[in-house]
Amino acid sequence: MKLVILGGGGFRVPLVYRALLADRSPGRVTEVVLHDLDGTRLTAIGGVLAELATDVRDAPTVSTSTDLDEALRGADFVFSAIRVGGLDGRAADESVAAGCGVLGQETVGAGGIAYGLRTVPVALDIARRISVHAPDAWVINFTNPAGMVTEAMSAHLDNRVIGICDSPVGLGKRVARAVGVDLDDVWLDYAGLNHLGWLRGVHVNGRNALPDLLADTERLESFEEGKLFGAEWLRTLGAIPNEYLHYYYFTREAVKSGASRGAFLLEQQKQFYASPSWESWERTRLEREQTYMAETRDDERDADDLDGGGYERVALDLMHAIASDKRATLILNVPNGTTLSCLDADAIVEVPSLVDANGARPVSVSQVPDEGVGLVTALKVVERATIMAAISGERAHAVKALALHPLVDSVSVARKIVDAHPLLSGVFRASF
Repeated sequence: MKLVILGGGGFRVPLVYRALLADRSPGRVTEVVLHDLDGTRLTAIGGVLAELATDVRDAPTVSTSTDLDEALRGADFVFSAIRVGGLDGRAADESVAAGCGVLGQETVGAGGIAYGLRTVPVALDIARRISVHAPDAWVINFTNPAGMVTEAMSAHLDNRVIGICDSPVGLGKRVARAVGVDLDDVWLDYAGLNHLGWLRGVHVNGRNALPDLLADTERLESFEEGKLFGAEWLRTLGAIPNEYLHYYYFTREAVKSGASRGAFLLEQQKQFYASPSWESWERTRLEREQTYMAETRDDERDADDLDGGGYERVALDLMHAIASDKRATLILNVPNGTTLSCLDADAIVEVPSLVDANGARPVSVSQVPDEGVGLVTALKVVERATIMAAISGERAHAVKALALHPLVDSVSVARKIVDAHPLLSGVFRASF
């Protein structure tokens, strides 16, 4: 089975390959093609993967290519994890937003919109080329903003593109530990959009364990989300939000403390790519995990959250379920259908989904909490305005996408961000 990884020179690719090396199941991936526009990064990551595969019997073969069409031919699965503009772009997204007095974060608020404006045109081109050169391939999208990019790509790939994220599975693992059960023995009642969801039920043997967890302050504040939001607020909500909702519930504090991480990661990865090896990769990865959302915490992350076992595990489980037609339920970014009543059928939502050889279909879940409906519908409007702006190239649409976001508090600020951003200014034409 052939897997093509777009963004194959990216830092997190060894996580995927490490999971593939541990996979001994029938029908496993036997060939990996790394595609990237940067040959130097491809060489660096290819070397790390070669070290990982040392002494591993029947390790998947690895090849590299800077030719997208060539890489795609014959693919069974395409894993898209690209970063248009690189970490320089992320640093600019975050610093421009912060300089305008609003939240500067990679995927949330103005930073996420700027990232989407750059990424959607490239993602659409990739989707078109996959439909031509690998029409039977399943596309697993981890490119951020994951929900927005998956929705854009679905225009060409329909249900053959499925978005994934490691935030829900990370939340699930932490909650399962707090409840005292294995994640495989829990059904998570989770609903929302990517980076904007709520855990509304934790079902173990037919019983919802969430009310007892919410009532127990010690257990509730033993894991990241409990510490982040506080037991009192979680009990008020009657749910456990995705960690990214911190930026909406505690906006002033987030803006004051700063959420920008791009400049740090840029410098960190420059050092790794200058002298790549498995040892330096693992050291850099551990530091990266330790500093994740560090501005929101008063203490160090739990050791159990540093293993990196997130999106690569979801991707592997997703590929297994489709390739072997073995049913699995995973939290994924898929078309809504009739699942969430506050959104239309084509909207990409993040909910538990049943996966088999026919792809992924959302299952019945609790609705988004009443107090979250306005936020979810507003963010879907913003996502679609961003897609429209990226396709049309019109400045008015870009300003609209920014101005409608709940974390951008002025049309004037939205205009300033478009005009001040080094990767956006001059790109969008005046529409009138």
